[in-house]
Amino acid sequence: MIALIQRVSSAQVDVDGEVVGVIGLGLLALVAVEPGDDEARIQRMAERLLGYRVFSDAAGKMNLSLVEAGGDLLLVSQFTLAADTRKGMRPGFSSAAPPELGRRGFDRLLAICRERHSGVGLVESGRFGAHMRVSLVNDGPVTFWLES
Repeated sequence: MIALIQRVSSAQVDVDGEVVGVIGLGLLALVAVEPGDDEARIQRMAERLLGYRVFSDAAGKMNLSLVEAGGDLLLVSQFTLAADTRKGMRPGFSSAAPPELGRRGFDRLLAICRERHSGVGLVESGRFGAHMRVSLVNDGPVTFWLES
């Protein structure tokens, strides 16, 4: 499982002109499910998304997690993160999970994050498989690539 996370002051996802997910201060996570992403990998990614220390403490150091900062989380499925781009001029997608497996993995990650982050901040999502328009204000900029 891959997640490209960005610390944001705000972010939203639109599908066909409808806002389907919107957050304030927090993390936007673009997520790709790969073949072999089992429950342990999904649990580990949820742990990292909620616990990765990318928010500033009182001294201005990146030392607080999303949970500690009380921030929101916006999860957006993006299978293209798993693309093989090493050769040629067209990406290959054999390293991404097939759609049904991808949907199950993404939905499971979303459910775990909602359960663990309940009462702390919002957990929103895009719409799996839809053509989405994602807008964000990156805070920093702060962007990290996570794998589990």
